[in-house]
Amino acid sequence: MKSRPGPEVPPPPYPAHEASDIVIRSGSTVRLRPIRPDDAAPLAEFYRRLSPESLYLRFFGAVRMDETRAAEICRVDYEDTFGFVAEVSGRIIAAAHYYRYPRHPERAEAAFAVEDALQGQGLGTRLLERLADVARAKNIREFDAEVLGQNRKMLGVFASCGFEVSREELGDGVVKTCISIASTPAYRESAAARSEHAAAASMARLFEPETVAVIGASRERGKIGAEILHNLVSCGFAGKVFPIHPGGGEVQGLPAFARVTDVPGPVDLAVIAVPAERVAGVVDDCIAKGVEGIVVISAGFAETGPEGREREAQLVEKIRGAGIRMVGPNCMGIVNTNPKVRLNATFGPVYPPEGRVALSSQSGALGLALLDYASRLNLGISTFVSVGNKADVSGNDLIQYWAEDPRTDVILLYLESFGNPARFSRIARRVARRKPIVAVKSGRSRGGARAASSHTGALAETDSVVDALFRQAGVIRTNTLEELFDVAALLANQPLPRGRRVAILTNAGGPGILAADVCEAQGLTLAPLSPATVRGLRAFLPAAASVGNPVDMLASADATAYRNALALLLKDRNVDAVLVIFIPPIATNVEGVASAIREAAGTSDKTVLSTFMSAKGAPAVLAPIPSYPFPESAALALARAASYGRWRNTPEEVVAPLPGIDSAAARAVIDSALSRGGGWLDPLETQSVLEAFGIPVAETRMVSEEEAAVASAEALGYPLVMKAVGPEILHKTEVGGVKLGLADAEAVRCAYRELSTRLGSSMTGVILQPMVPGGVEVLVGVSQDPTFGPLIAYGSGGTLVELLSDIAFRLQPVTGRDVSAMLDEVRGTALLRGFRGAPPADEGALKDLILRVSALVDACPEIRDMDLNPVKVLAKGVRVLDARVRVQPRPVPAVSRRIAY
Repeated sequence: MKSRPGPEVPPPPYPAHEASDIVIRSGSTVRLRPIRPDDAAPLAEFYRRLSPESLYLRFFGAVRMDETRAAEICRVDYEDTFGFVAEVSGRIIAAAHYYRYPRHPERAEAAFAVEDALQGQGLGTRLLERLADVARAKNIREFDAEVLGQNRKMLGVFASCGFEVSREELGDGVVKTCISIASTPAYRESAAARSEHAAAASMARLFEPETVAVIGASRERGKIGAEILHNLVSCGFAGKVFPIHPGGGEVQGLPAFARVTDVPGPVDLAVIAVPAERVAGVVDDCIAKGVEGIVVISAGFAETGPEGREREAQLVEKIRGAGIRMVGPNCMGIVNTNPKVRLNATFGPVYPPEGRVALSSQSGALGLALLDYASRLNLGISTFVSVGNKADVSGNDLIQYWAEDPRTDVILLYLESFGNPARFSRIARRVARRKPIVAVKSGRSRGGARAASSHTGALAETDSVVDALFRQAGVIRTNTLEELFDVAALLANQPLPRGRRVAILTNAGGPGILAADVCEAQGLTLAPLSPATVRGLRAFLPAAASVGNPVDMLASADATAYRNALALLLKDRNVDAVLVIFIPPIATNVEGVASAIREAAGTSDKTVLSTFMSAKGAPAVLAPIPSYPFPESAALALARAASYGRWRNTPEEVVAPLPGIDSAAARAVIDSALSRGGGWLDPLETQSVLEAFGIPVAETRMVSEEEAAVASAEALGYPLVMKAVGPEILHKTEVGGVKLGLADAEAVRCAYRELSTRLGSSMTGVILQPMVPGGVEVLVGVSQDPTFGPLIAYGSGGTLVELLSDIAFRLQPVTGRDVSAMLDEVRGTALLRGFRGAPPADEGALKDLILRVSALVDACPEIRDMDLNPVKVLAKGVRVLDARVRVQPRPVPAVSRRIAY
């Protein structure tokens, strides 16, 4: 009797979401994706292209790679065995695998191979990073790799990756390398540095070309293609320019070609200005030509609707597959004022002066205005980018390029949206330690109501989250474009303020008072002048002059008075910065005063800025001292710079592991809830999760019958609070579901009957807790923002939380310094600090609780909402009196269309 075949085992689902596009050291982009069973033929072909030495080092001997053997390598289950391949133009150029040990499931063997021509480009390290990301999520903690000692390149990859690595000599020239793949601070810093170097190299392809083709060049001035070609030629581009026009011939005095593939020699950059429906074909030509960077000026893509979005997606697939970087589409172009390049690949009329400020605009039209404004201010620009739809090159890429650009000191951003806010935060936080980033983010108004399933979610307005992101990352946020340039002018021309102590020097009392008001409103302090400074001022100023702060020298003050007074103020140890105000009287030499201010400022490394309140503005001789038309603008710019200086000079903080955490216990509860589809945890599940992370919760009993309520009350002791629970009861106070001060068994019975009768079937039971007297009520919460990810919230608690909106947010994860800043931002924190003679509450215990909430969300990212409200902050310790937690499975993301590194 023949046995029946068993049921066919379905193949494991393909993890398409693990695909990503990375940038390697050369600046090229490479597609990484999980290996597929149908990769056997191209994988075999890849291995056959390897040199005999590379094959020997990979397989420890000579091998004959055929499709059968390649098919075995392709056979993975994406859990215990996993593989990545790297592709360019559909051709496999590298492969990496791990194989989990059955007897040691926390460990796996790892193996890599990279095409000979690409070895040394950082591709092996990128593969290791991505393989470790996948393995870490599957609870693998260590990779083992047996490597021949002569394979120095692979040993170098392991040594430089940033992971903790140990080596053991096994004999016969074999080295066993053990790699701890934990995401440590050292590893994250190493990975971030690699990402920055690669991104900078890829952007250099765009900003530093030797040859540029203008595709869509026109003979008719006024058309976009004609203006781009004219600007390239007229600004004195240092390389060669090739017009691409269907008719060939000559365009604007240059020989033209019908297609970019007809151009003799290489083309580094292509600027495309043809109708949207023709862009794909033009890009195919660029790929065939080997163009490394393109700027797509053409509109008609994602900004136009579904059809345009699909057209843009196809365009991205083309350029990513070929390893090309692209600015746009729907942009106005790029500028590099470097005298060795002089690239003006825009259709705008302005070529800005050379300088040390980089500028990115998400709006093309606004970008034109920004360049014009910068030119009128004589604010020098290093590079400018109109990013348009940001289909490929984004602000994240540009920030990393500017971080390494020696010609850029200040980075300016006009933002309308974030592609990857978490990545922006990581990059900006790192770069802002070296160079200031100043940003205007449009869309500050409340746009659309958030579903108020939790207090925290209802309060998390988008603009408050942007503020939190910028604060954590050290980004200077300005409210207007004018303020953006005000701050840039100060940062580009003056040293950062050492502190917040300001001296104001003026020849008119009114403007000095206005400046003082703004300074104090923005957190600056008027420096108390030293006795020596006061005596020095008295020695030459009129008796009627004021030598306090502001120093009012009166209208008669001339250039000598300004020079001497400013020199004295800059020598004063109490002064960190000086704001000089000048209103030209009729008989005063304005240029002489400006020269005196510049000369005195040149003797010090302190911050000096000025206000020349004149229709003609400040004389050119004042440079590099920035000047503002009104004292309020100057004071506000100084306040922004001082806040940034304080952030930059504060050492970075690493969150230490918290004691008393049982991640496994919390995971078990959450996994159980997820197995039934997720949703709100019941009160006892919530208590178990919180207690597993050392979050103190008031003792809680949950019952569903009257007599059980009485029995639990007797065990807990009186007085008690009773709270109705049920899937439909989200906010207990709103339905009258809370009974306080229950003093005996009869009170418990009456309260249970009343709640049960009034709430009916929506009440599935009650919870009982001892009353916690005294203390201050606060809210601590978590909300998953669809754009920014998990947010940690702290605010005034109790029933008025949404009415008062007294709350602060930070992006996950938070540090102790973040928590301290959150407490300082909330007005209700004054109640914790002994308001009107009340005893102070335990602020340290509250900070510890918020850090534990952050650690919980980090360990259990399936938590979508959490409300701890109220949390009682007592004289000693804290207690969570009411808590709600909602979990749901993490969504599987679509295939990444953003550069992953």
